[in-house]
Amino acid sequence: MTDRPLHRTSRAAVRPLRIGFLALTDAAPLIVAEVRGLFRQRGLDVVLQREVGWATIREKILYGELDAAQAPAPMLWSTRLGIECAPSAVLTAFVFNLHGSALTLSSALHAAGAQDPATLRSLARSRRGESRLTFGIVFPFSSHHLLLRRWLAAAGLRPEHDVRIVVVPPAQMFRNLEAGTIDGYCAGEPWNSVAVRAGRGWCPTWSAAQFPGLAEKVLMVTEAFARHRGREHAALVSALTEAAAWCDAPANRAELARLLSGAAYLNLPERVITPALSGAFDCGFGRIEALPDFLVFHRDGANAPDPAKALALQHELVSAGLVPPKTDPRLPRQLFREDLFREAFPCTTYELIAPSCSHGL
Repeated sequence: MTDRPLHRTSRAAVRPLRIGFLALTDAAPLIVAEVRGLFRQRGLDVVLQREVGWATIREKILYGELDAAQAPAPMLWSTRLGIECAPSAVLTAFVFNLHGSALTLSSALHAAGAQDPATLRSLARSRRGESRLTFGIVFPFSSHHLLLRRWLAAAGLRPEHDVRIVVVPPAQMFRNLEAGTIDGYCAGEPWNSVAVRAGRGWCPTWSAAQFPGLAEKVLMVTEAFARHRGREHAALVSALTEAAAWCDAPANRAELARLLSGAAYLNLPERVITPALSGAFDCGFGRIEALPDFLVFHRDGANAPDPAKALALQHELVSAGLVPPKTDPRLPRQLFREDLFREAFPCTTYELIAPSCSHGL
């Protein structure tokens, strides 16, 4: 699929804001803000641009081809520290969601007897060397990588030695699982449900079970953008927060699945988008879990980039060896800019984003 702009609102004093996203359920606040006219209501001219992978999003932010983008929260650390890229001053003033990803293992593994951590460990140890089990992650610096590593460690497996971990764009995970080039993957929805619905995979765990309250995706921008286009940045945060509140309302979940299924967005049937939104997540092989917090868009202060969320992420990244152990303890507050989130709501505090606000939340 080639990158392309999808929709544009009208009339802005400066050039349109170019915002990147991936075909994932947790891109919902961007899509809802566009479809429901929330950008336009705030005088923003926005172009949503669907991208193919997180590395592409990172590079387009760094080189100014995108003004803002949905991004895995740990990408802020790797980009700021210059790990696998040129260092760049990036930040977030908006958290898209908590949780929303899962681990999918192939049905072939299940048939081979790997049906829990202990049996997976036995199978993995029998396949060391060139035939090692291979698992896909969407990006090295992502909650997906953290989830996979934690689950493997709990199974008594060493991620660097007992299995192979490869990077695969989210939309290509299922094809690789189906082709047998990977044995499992950790990805955001709906790509786990795609495998379950097709009978090709099953989900032994999910992010809400492994990391309750962990920030999943954020709106990544450069410090220069936040400084030079501050009014638009604040309006963008305001629109996305209103959209996230709409997404989180149970009464809107069926309509949300319909919106996301559109060809311009996820381009998938509603039935594979619904499990993550319904509170009844299909794990495969007849196991339905009641998971009301599988994907949290807004409640409990989810959108605020508060220091506690950032500190929790840095702790996990250091523990996993993905960032240096002596990473500056001040960095979380530099990356998660709660002050900029507050500035988007001058009529109220962020704890009480309410209908009394002129933005109509």
